[in-house]
Amino acid sequence: MTVKIRLKRMGKKRNASYRLIVSEGSNAPSGNFIEELGYYDPTTEPETYEIDEQKALKWLGNGAKPSDTVRSLLKKSGILEKYRSQTN
Repeated sequence: MTVKIRLKRMGKKRNASYRLIVSEGSNAPSGNFIEELGYYDPTTEPETYEIDEQKALKWLGNGAKPSDTVRSLLKKSGILEKYRSQTN
């Protein structure tokens, strides 16, 4: 089974916010998840996000694959660079 780091949509209509979750690849994004890593709110100016660095590094080290949007958030926060420096 593949484990993915993806976004789970929350909030009201036209006012979406997202949670970063870890789930199995076969589960729907709004379904069951293993662990919550943080949140992302694109509606604020500037967009806000918070990611638990230790949990994210743990899951990346265990082989979890981030979605494209999550990958860009990890890159912005510097977590992806730390993970790459740890593996090299």
